[in-house]
Amino acid sequence: MARGKELKVTGKIQTIVRSKKLAKILPGILCCITIMFVGIVLSNWLGSVLTYLGILPSGSSSPISGIFVSIILGLLIRNVIGMHNLFIDGVRFAMKFFLKLGIIFIGFRLSIVDVIRLGGWGLPIVVVCILSGLFITIFFTKKLKQSTRLGTLVACGTGICGVTAIMAVSPAIKASDDEISYAVANITLFGLIGMLIYPFMAFYLFNNDPIRVGLFLGTAIHDTAQVTGAALMYNQSFNIEKVIDIATITKLTRNFFIIAVVPIMSYFFLQNKQAKTEEQTIPKWYKLIPYFVIGFLAMAIIRSIGDANLVHNNSAFGFLSPENWNATHSFVSTVGSKYMLGIAMAAVGLSTSFRIFKGLGLKPLYIGFIAALSVGLVSLGMVYLLGGFITI
Repeated sequence: MARGKELKVTGKIQTIVRSKKLAKILPGILCCITIMFVGIVLSNWLGSVLTYLGILPSGSSSPISGIFVSIILGLLIRNVIGMHNLFIDGVRFAMKFFLKLGIIFIGFRLSIVDVIRLGGWGLPIVVVCILSGLFITIFFTKKLKQSTRLGTLVACGTGICGVTAIMAVSPAIKASDDEISYAVANITLFGLIGMLIYPFMAFYLFNNDPIRVGLFLGTAIHDTAQVTGAALMYNQSFNIEKVIDIATITKLTRNFFIIAVVPIMSYFFLQNKQAKTEEQTIPKWYKLIPYFVIGFLAMAIIRSIGDANLVHNNSAFGFLSPENWNATHSFVSTVGSKYMLGIAMAAVGLSTSFRIFKGLGLKPLYIGFIAALSVGLVSLGMVYLLGGFITI
C-alpha cells in the first residue's frame, strides 16, 4: 500500500513539473507562431501591393519571402522593442525543437539514394570549405594576437555547424563564458548577414541552378538554422523547392564532421603550453552525432521503402494507395518546411540580440568577418568548379 501511495505521489509531482515546464515555454512558442503567420500575411500583402502598382505582372507570387519578413520582425522586436522574460524560454525551445523537427520532416521528401548521392558527390566541396574555415581562422587569430581559445571556437563554428560546434568544443578547451559569447556573437552576426544576402546573390551567380545554389548555401553559411532559413527564402522568392533539399543535405553532411573535427581541434589546442597542465574532457564520439541528422536519414529511408512498395505492389506499406501516399509525404514535407521551420526562423530573429556586441573589441569581429568571407569565397569557387558534375 505504501509503495502504491508513493508511486501516486511521484506521478502527481511529475505531472505538476511537466505542467510548469509547459506553462514556462508556451508563451514564447505562441509568440513565434504568431510572428510566423504575420510574416506570411505581410509577405502576401506586399506582393499584392507590388502587383497593384504594376511593378509585378498580375498573378505573380510575392517576391518577398514570408520567412524573411518573420526574421526581420523577430529582430526588430528583440532589438528595438525588447522581449519580456516571459517569452525567452519558449523562444529558445522553439528555435531548437521546431528546427530539428522540421529538418527531420524534410527527410520525408527525399529517397535515401538521393541523400547518399548528393552527400557523396558534394563531399569534396564540404571538406575543402571546412578545412579552409579552420585553418584561415586559426591563422588570423594568431596574426591578430587574440585568444587561441576564441580562435578555436570561431574556427569550429564557422567551419562545421555554428553554435552547436562551439558548444561541443568549449568544455574540452575550457573556454570562458566571455569567449563562448564572443564566438557565438561572431557566428550569429555574420551567419545572419549571409542568410539574408546569399539567397539573392546565389540566384544571379548560379543562373538559378538549384544544385549549385543549394551547395553554396549549405557550405557558405554557418549555422544549421541559418542555412535552412536561407534555403526557405530562396524557395519562397524563386519557387524552386529542390534548393531546400540540397542545402539541407549539404549542411547535414557538414554536421557529421563534428564527430572528427571537435576532438582534433581540442587535441591541437591542448598541445599549447597554456593548456598542457589543464584537465581535458573531450566528449565521446557518439555524443557528437546530432539526433536530428539520424531522424532525417530515417525519414528518407521510410520514403524510399514506401516508393519501392508502390513500384512492386502498387501500394505503400500494403495499405496506402499511390494517391494517399503522395498526399501523405506532401503533407509531412509542407508541415516541416513551411510551418515547423517557419516557427524556428521567427525564433531565430527573436533570439538574436545585438547587445552582446556592447563592449566587444573590434579584433574578434575581424576574425569572424575574415572567417565568414573566406568560407564564402572558397564555397563559391568549389561550387563553380565541381557543382556541374552533381545531378539529383
